[in-house]
Amino acid sequence: MKKNKRSHCIGAVLLLFVLGITVNTAQAQLEEPDVIEKSEPKTPLSEGYHNDIGFDVVLNNFGFGIGGHYSRVLGDYTELTFQTAITGIRDVSEQNFQNFFTGNQIIPNRYKRAFGFPFLLGMEQRIFARQIEDSFRLFVGGAVGPAMAFTYPYINDADGSGFRTYVVRSGFLRPTERVNDFFTGWSEGESHWGYSGELKIGADIGSSFGTRTTVEFGYFFYYFSEGLQLMEPYRPYGYDENGNPVIFNAEGEQRPHFDAQKYFGTPQIKFTFGSMW
Repeated sequence: MKKNKRSHCIGAVLLLFVLGITVNTAQAQLEEPDVIEKSEPKTPLSEGYHNDIGFDVVLNNFGFGIGGHYSRVLGDYTELTFQTAITGIRDVSEQNFQNFFTGNQIIPNRYKRAFGFPFLLGMEQRIFARQIEDSFRLFVGGAVGPAMAFTYPYINDADGSGFRTYVVRSGFLRPTERVNDFFTGWSEGESHWGYSGELKIGADIGSSFGTRTTVEFGYFFYYFSEGLQLMEPYRPYGYDENGNPVIFNAEGEQRPHFDAQKYFGTPQIKFTFGSMW
């Protein structure tokens, strides 16, 4: 009996000892590690840079564009920017079709081609500088400024009807006016002044501040108060017995078709390659 009691006492002591070690270990595991202070984010100013110049490649619903920019560092996370570019401009009504046999693109009812030249002054502000590594410098920005558009004829509107003239021959519509190629009609071009702007979010990629590679996603727009007539302003009332288009009605009026468009907006992706000094 004494041996059994002694064995029970020893077992109880060992159990309490094991439980004590387990509790202490669990408490040690629940203790939070010491906080490690993060170093201050790098900035252009801390690296000795104040200016940036670069080359821009633009992709949007208007097509492909190229441009350039200059930036001036105002603070650790703030930059003043100036940028310009050349981009296409398209009417929202445009639809492109490709000829199965020739591969040529056809844009029905198109009247003029247009190019845009925005001149944008804006700001960029780096965000989450302490939360995101310096190799991925996230920023937001916006810019506004004047813009010039240059328009020139898409079709050779020889009769001044405001649309591409077709005649009916052997039951088929056949054009009598040709579509100008890209380099034809520049001498008949016109300039138009308006406004442009953009909102964007982007990131400078890479740990080096001396060279910059930037990707931006945003929204870009043009506005022209008088509008740009890029699609045919008129269309025929029909065709007479000889197969020729009827341009005017009995009152001498033409039949309206597409209105001039004032606002042109598009989502946009921009790639920038630049350097700082």
